[in-house]
Amino acid sequence: MRHRRAGWKLGRNTEHRRALLRNLVTSLIVEERIETTITKAKAMRPHVEKMITLGKRGDVAARRLAAAFLMTRDAVDKLFEISSRYGDRQGGYLRIVHSGFRKGDGGEKAFVELLGSEKTLDEKRQKRAELRAKRAEETRKAMESAEEENKAMRDQEAANESAPKRSRRNSARLSLSQKIEPRVASRYDDSVASNLLCSKIMRRSCCHR
Repeated sequence: MRHRRAGWKLGRNTEHRRALLRNLVTSLIVEERIETTITKAKAMRPHVEKMITLGKRGDVAARRLAAAFLMTRDAVDKLFEISSRYGDRQGGYLRIVHSGFRKGDGGEKAFVELLGSEKTLDEKRQKRAELRAKRAEETRKAMESAEEENKAMRDQEAANESAPKRSRRNSARLSLSQKIEPRVASRYDDSVASNLLCSKIMRRSCCHR
């Protein structure tokens, strides 16, 4: 029995569990709000409070201890920035809010957020809303321009389909006339020459008589 053995195994060995908790704490400090399971949220709570306590100390030794646990330098810098907001508060630096159940395995989920992060979260929501509106406007303009281009292309194709037919007919007629006229001219020349020859022969025959 695990009497008087605090903590959660989380279905992982020691190294994997420590890496998981370090990642969760780092993400929470950087984003100030994350979503995970209830068990992981309760397991990471003491580590988050310890990091914020080190940030409140603010000395070099505390920064080295925080850097040994957190995953990124940005998280260490932000830790010492946000720790000043808690002042003389002794513990209770985060809240866990239940958010429902996960699809698939039915695991219970929760939001974990730092106290005093409401302003930062509102600014992030505002930025995301502005970004979504900007993307929607760009998408609308792109769709309109594409529709105009397609319409112009369809009109051009219709004009091209009607114009070549006439040109092909005209060219066919022209080529046919060009082919027929030399034949007619040659036939006319042949007939004229034959008539002249016949008239000469008749004249000669008349003279001999």
